[in-house]
Amino acid sequence: MTTLARNSDACGPLGWLGRAEGWLDEKGKGAWIAAMVIAFVLVWPVGLALLFYMIWSNKMPCKSRRNRRDAVPMTGTTGNTAFDNYRAETLRRLEEERESFESFLHRLREAKDKAEFDQFMDERARAAADTPTDRANV
Repeated sequence: MTTLARNSDACGPLGWLGRAEGWLDEKGKGAWIAAMVIAFVLVWPVGLALLFYMIWSNKMPCKSRRNRRDAVPMTGTTGNTAFDNYRAETLRRLEEERESFESFLHRLREAKDKAEFDQFMDERARAAADTPTDRANV
């Protein structure tokens, strides 16, 4: 019997906690959440302690923390120069395409604004031509 096996079977003050943790780990994340909810209902400080333990021991990791840890930073290098050069070139090309598209949208908005203004001026000129002005009687 190894030292680890003897310690996990110990009947000391923390032996039952180790067995409970092992049992909950076997059952999965749902068992941990159920135990936490039951602990909150029965004795809220124990539920709070269980929640803190779950977060601290990564039994219930936050998504944002996991995503940040797993993502390769865009400014860092991977150690592979060929890939880093490819990524830099692709990012440069995408930035050029974004600038080109923004320029296109700006020209499109200007053309739309000019067309709307021209339409307004045509309607105003037509309305002025259609209304008879009787300036002689004024």
